[in-house]
Amino acid sequence: MTDDAPGNGVSRILTVPNLISFARLAGVPLFLYLFLVADQFGWAVVVLAIGGTSDWIDGYLARRLGQVSRLGELLDPLADRLYILATLLAFTARDVVPWQFTVALLAREAVLLITLVMLRQRGFGPPPVHYLGKAATFILLFAFPLLLLAWAISPGVIDTLAYSSGWALAWWGLVLYWLAGLLYLRQFFALMREVRSA
Repeated sequence: MTDDAPGNGVSRILTVPNLISFARLAGVPLFLYLFLVADQFGWAVVVLAIGGTSDWIDGYLARRLGQVSRLGELLDPLADRLYILATLLAFTARDVVPWQFTVALLAREAVLLITLVMLRQRGFGPPPVHYLGKAATFILLFAFPLLLLAWAISPGVIDTLAYSSGWALAWWGLVLYWLAGLLYLRQFFALMREVRSA
C-alpha cells in the first residue's frame, strides 16, 4: 500500500491524540445536558474534570507518539475554546460565576476573533499557540470543576476548599488568558506593520 492510499489517510486522522480531542468535543454537549437539563451535577463535575485533564494528555501523547498533525493542532484549541465558552455560559445561567467574569473572558475571545479574521483576509493562518495561552487554558479548565463542585455540594470543609481553590485558579487563569491575548495582539500588529512596509 502506498503512502497516498486511503487507509493511510484515515490512520493519520484516527490517531490516539485526535481521538481524545474528538472525545473532548463530544464532552461539551454532554456536559451541557448533564448540567442544564438533567441536573446531574456530580456527573457534570466528572465530565468537566475529564475534559480538563485530557487537554494535557492529548498534547503529551501527540508529542510522545510522534503523532503531531495539522488536524490535531486545530482540534485541540477548538475543544479548549468550546469547553471554556460553553462552561462559562452555562455557569452564568446558573449563577455559578458572575456575569462580569464571563464578559471579561468573552471580551478577550472577541478581540482575538477579530484579529484572526483580519489575518485570514490577508492570507495568514492563526498565530502559533503561546505557552501562556496553554497554561491559562489548563488553569481555567482545572478551576471550573472546583467551582461547580463548590456550587453543587452542601456547605462544609470540601465546599470551602473547592470554592477558594477554584476562584484562586479562575482569577489566575483569567489574568494569564489576557496576558496571552496581549502577546497575540503584539504579534498581530507586528505582522501588519511588515505587510504595510512590504
